[in-house]
Amino acid sequence: MANHDPVLIIEDDPNICDLVEIHLGDLGYSLERAEDGESGLEKFREAEYSLIILDLMLPSIDGFEVCKQIRAADKEIPILMLTAKSEEVDKVLGLELGADDYLTKPFSIRELIARVKAIFRRMEVDQEQTTADQEDTMLTYDELQVDLEKRKVTLDGEVLDLTVKEFDLLELFARNPGKAFNRQQLLDMVWGYQFIGYEHTVNSHINRLRNKIEQDTSNPRFIKTVWGVGYRFAERNELES
Repeated sequence: MANHDPVLIIEDDPNICDLVEIHLGDLGYSLERAEDGESGLEKFREAEYSLIILDLMLPSIDGFEVCKQIRAADKEIPILMLTAKSEEVDKVLGLELGADDYLTKPFSIRELIARVKAIFRRMEVDQEQTTADQEDTMLTYDELQVDLEKRKVTLDGEVLDLTVKEFDLLELFARNPGKAFNRQQLLDMVWGYQFIGYEHTVNSHINRLRNKIEQDTSNPRFIKTVWGVGYRFAERNELES
């Protein structure tokens, strides 16, 4: 059986935990459990995990705050959020706080495992892409530098604090200067799942990213709006002009 770091599930329903543990075991993963937000954060700080499955409605500290604190400490670990609420705002907020995917209760265990497998596949692809690009790990556009290996962005020599999705968006743009992407394409390529109807999530991430890298957000140099389509990254000759 493969030797993986365990998965941490922060969930107060023991029946869900039991089912997840059985099926993750078939994939070669062991499961660590926490029944509330506080103990979940304690376990996260004490060990290494392959994935965090995080319930939204938790005792002591809710899933939103747990997700926020985990992301502040670790921008890489994937988070699959579980929510009993069907309101769109909860799903969008979870994604914007750094969750990689979400499932609305009630859900089938087959669907949950499919989402877990998809997350692990994306991680493998990202690692392979990083290895393939070892010889070109720095993208430089004037005063903006994107270090792909360290996942670090500097502007005028100052390190910027980007979320996982903000970095992923910037990397996609910077690798493809001049290419226009519509919002659904960005959702598919950066979030890795068909979040149909959540194009405004892209808009909010673009706005926050622009606030961090653009001197004048009303007249951006790097991330251009393509009216009627979406967004594109400036070509080098545009930055030189």
